[in-house]
Amino acid sequence: MKADNHYEVAFDAFLRARGCAVVPVVESRRSYLDTSEVKSPDFLTLAPAGAKLVIDVKGRKFPGAGKGGTPRRSWQNWCELEDVESLARWSDRLGDGFQGVLAFVYDVALQFELPPCTPDVFAFRGHVFLFRGVPVGEYRRHMRTRSPRWRTVHLPSADFRRLVKPITHFLAPAGAKAEELLTGSTG
Repeated sequence: MKADNHYEVAFDAFLRARGCAVVPVVESRRSYLDTSEVKSPDFLTLAPAGAKLVIDVKGRKFPGAGKGGTPRRSWQNWCELEDVESLARWSDRLGDGFQGVLAFVYDVALQFELPPCTPDVFAFRGHVFLFRGVPVGEYRRHMRTRSPRWRTVHLPSADFRRLVKPITHFLAPAGAKAEELLTGSTG
């Protein structure tokens, strides 16, 4: 986690507000798995209900800016190929139920209104954030090359809409419903 990255700081505050045990990973140096270098994740998280997550945060503005500064009203979901490969390696290596999640943290423009009752909206330090996630394995299966030169990948819009979930979905243990986690009900 980078203390000067407002997306990661807001995500950390969001997880802590939900009672998660959060280990922010310092990214100032590369990590190693076995003998090879690998990009570090941003967070290791243990949710109160037992979910174990290894998370890489991707911060995006919404709406974003297109060519010439015109607003782009698409939920950008691109990342570097290395992010996907490294996160998959970390979740495999940590084992014991750890799930790798690409967390898309959207800094939503204040003049943009989200529908009422939108889950995982978080006001923090004068910004409004929307937290969404995609399991790294699903992302990897459906990703497409965005830029070979920059080694970036993305999900086509239809795949992203189908795979993306509110981040609280991942805070519930496998098989539990996110609604149970939020309300405490089991039936």
